Amino acid sequence: MDNGTIQPQPESVRLIIFDWDGTLMDSETQIVHAMHAAIDDLQLETRSPDQCRDIIGLGLKEAIDALYPGRDDAFLEQFVDRYRHHWFSIAHTSELFPGALETLRVLRESGLQLAVATGKGRSGLDMVLQTTGLADVFAATRCSDETRSKPHPQMLEEILAELDVAPQHALMVGDTEYDMRMAVEAGVGSVAVSYGVHARERLLQHAPLVCLDNIGELVDWLAEECLVAQELLSPPLVAAD
Repeated sequence: MDNGTIQPQPESVRLIIFDWDGTLMDSETQIVHAMHAAIDDLQLETRSPDQCRDIIGLGLKEAIDALYPGRDDAFLEQFVDRYRHHWFSIAHTSELFPGALETLRVLRESGLQLAVATGKGRSGLDMVLQTTGLADVFAATRCSDETRSKPHPQMLEEILAELDVAPQHALMVGDTEYDMRMAVEAGVGSVAVSYGVHARERLLQHAPLVCLDNIGELVDWLAEECLVAQELLSPPLVAAD
């Protein structure tokens, strides 16, 4: 389906910005569980797993408003409190997707700058960066509780400004249409991944440059498209003595 999206065409890539949940970390089950637990605590009308999955990627308050529209600020704060209580109690149960750590290391060693733009709150992102040992990998990070939620482009605009990178030298990698829409609005090329929250067909409606089935495919795609020099993406192995 063609929705008229005009995909920005990147030049040589200097910066890759990643979504977190569903792109680098397999946290869908954890998020849906915490959402359902908060709904039970507040004795609200039930929401299906698919409904809860669909709002992953939005800021937490925006996600709650999508599930229970028209509620007041007191309700939102109460829901946020219960959700975070349950999320932090099981945060350790989510792991990085296979190949994510290795991909990030290759990209970082190639000299590229890496960043995160996520619907997570700051405390949640800081926790998973610490537990995964990735706190020092990213040059910049933005969370939904310190700027505008996706799909508004402000997250990307702030990262680009902080790192002094023009939009045509950056890529956004994500698993939801919110990531794709945000990238287009910011003038940044988008790369979709099919293994996360939103189905491939839904992502393709926003005309990403490519839709990958595994995060490890990103390195080869960058080289094939000549967006980063091949020799930079293939660090030589240290010869054995």
